[in-house]
Amino acid sequence: MDRVILHCDLNCFYASVELLSRPELQNVPTAVCGDPLSRHGIILAKNEPAKRCGVQTAETIWQARKKCPGLVLLPPHHDLYHQYSKKVNEIYGQYTDLVEPFGIDESWLDVTGSLHLFGGDGEQLAHQLRQRIRQELGLTISVGVSFNKIFAKLGSDYKKPDAVTVIGQNNWQEIVWPLPVESLLFVGRSTRQTLTQFGIRTIGQLAACQPNMLEELLGKQGLQLYEYATGQEHSPVRAQHDPEPVKSVGNGTTFRQDLTHWEEIRSGLALLADSVAMRLRHHGLYCSGVAVTIKDSQFHSFTRQKQLPSPTRLMKDILQAAAELTQGAWKAPTPVRALTVTALYITQNAESFQQLDLLSGGHQQADERQEKLESTMSLLRDKYGKSVISFGDTNGRKLPHDPQ
Repeated sequence: MDRVILHCDLNCFYASVELLSRPELQNVPTAVCGDPLSRHGIILAKNEPAKRCGVQTAETIWQARKKCPGLVLLPPHHDLYHQYSKKVNEIYGQYTDLVEPFGIDESWLDVTGSLHLFGGDGEQLAHQLRQRIRQELGLTISVGVSFNKIFAKLGSDYKKPDAVTVIGQNNWQEIVWPLPVESLLFVGRSTRQTLTQFGIRTIGQLAACQPNMLEELLGKQGLQLYEYATGQEHSPVRAQHDPEPVKSVGNGTTFRQDLTHWEEIRSGLALLADSVAMRLRHHGLYCSGVAVTIKDSQFHSFTRQKQLPSPTRLMKDILQAAAELTQGAWKAPTPVRALTVTALYITQNAESFQQLDLLSGGHQQADERQEKLESTMSLLRDKYGKSVISFGDTNGRKLPHDPQ
């Protein structure tokens, strides 16, 4: 028996919540944004009229106003958004206990075991949810109905706003395969560019590839995307109150002044790598990969990532990988506005991915000493504060505050 998975996506969520108290703006191009006077002045959300003008989330305010001179700007109220998100998920919870939030405005629902209580038809249940959310909260949702989570999300993206799309066993190839490959979850700009270089522009073309070829191109992600494209994704919908498994640990910061020298950039990476390593140790976790995201002064961002030879939670290993990635991607003296360092491929057991090397005894002893050093530093920071001790890369640098 096929599962019945719904993916519910609140339309223009931040803007829709704001317009509940400003109904006169419903048909006026409106956006929620950060402070226009600060370096964080970007568009956080927009309503449908603004979207039709070409306004995009995450672009700068001046770019949005250039497209739409009459754009009305509203400040964000994050506490209010969380209140409405909680109300929406409480409604979902009346239909199934398997409700997995995906960010503040999206959720998966597995209604396989409870559907018979609500008429036995997934599409009709999706329409019922749309009507309830609209009537009780004044918001709209788009819903995808399918037999796995990935296709359910593709369905909610397929028609917006306030719509239902069913992607079933009888029509999924017809709907899914013509879509651009970047429509798939977790296919970002870098992955899309890599696939495009090999002529893979649609999900159908991705599905036609050999799995081992995709693994060579993208590592484990290639095999994952192959499963997504061929309808083989079968991950469970997590219960709403179950703890979410940690998939990455990252930290980023926007600098008060753009960085243009490698020494400054490396010091910024050191601060972030130190913070990420400390959080890994705090949770008893290790990482087998590192990613770096660089944002320049024109708000252009790009991300690079690499796998590590073995799992680690040492600052020196994370910093070394982050520095290598940054040096390969950054060209002096391009101004760097913001940096993010992220630990990937998280595991609780360092040895589960590690192979013993009879010639690596010296390295192992050095890592054990480094582990003791960094653990001791963490204990001192917990007791006396973060600023009590730091690595040499960060001492004396006039960089922004230590990332939280």
